[in-house]
Amino acid sequence: MTSKLLRILLAVAVTFTISALAQTGSAATPSGAAATPASPAASAPATTAGPITGTKVGAINMEGAIFGSNEGRRDLDAVQKKFEPKNNELKSQNDELESLKKQMTTQEGKLNEDALATLKKQIESKQKLFDRAMQDAREDFANQNQEIFSRILPKVAPVIIKYSQDNGFGMIIDTSKSWPEGPVLMAGEGVDITKAVVDIYNAQSGVAAPATGAAKPAAPRPGAGAGAAKPPAPKPTEPPK
Repeated sequence: MTSKLLRILLAVAVTFTISALAQTGSAATPSGAAATPASPAASAPATTAGPITGTKVGAINMEGAIFGSNEGRRDLDAVQKKFEPKNNELKSQNDELESLKKQMTTQEGKLNEDALATLKKQIESKQKLFDRAMQDAREDFANQNQEIFSRILPKVAPVIIKYSQDNGFGMIIDTSKSWPEGPVLMAGEGVDITKAVVDIYNAQSGVAAPATGAAKPAAPRPGAGAGAAKPPAPKPTEPPK
């Protein structure tokens, strides 16, 4: 994610340390309406944070854990379905623009100055409308992705703490963004706890696996990408591209 979602995500989770979470106790399960689970079945059990005595360093792809969980995949899939009409609308606008541009290219030598100027103005006007609609759609999509992440994160945090305490991890780093954009140069599979955390959270949340895999968060795009088959969800153990 290169959108606002990643910037906000990385601001709070790039150095996701178990020590910091555990020492704040109840901060692992924030209170307030924004952090309250929708239903008891979707919430993780309360975790009493104890002293951190582990010495191992682990890694977790927070983006992969959130959007790779059954709950995250379900909610992201719903958002993508919601955006299908907008994607189709953007594709139609893009196709119309491409048709006008092709027309100008093929008929430029045949049109008089007035006709050519009119066609250019038409293209410029439609291009501005398309660019504005595209930007609005991307921002709306990113905001809804961010809402999913922010809602599920407080419920996954206690699972990370409990797993880390039980397995001797003293620090967990976030590998959502690969180096050099992210701070982690490399993290082997042996230290990655993403899949284990996702499996535990899925069992606790009670949310069934979606019938179809949801795509990784990506802004709506026109042309061949709009309405096309969705790419598979990122593997929980791999940083998203």
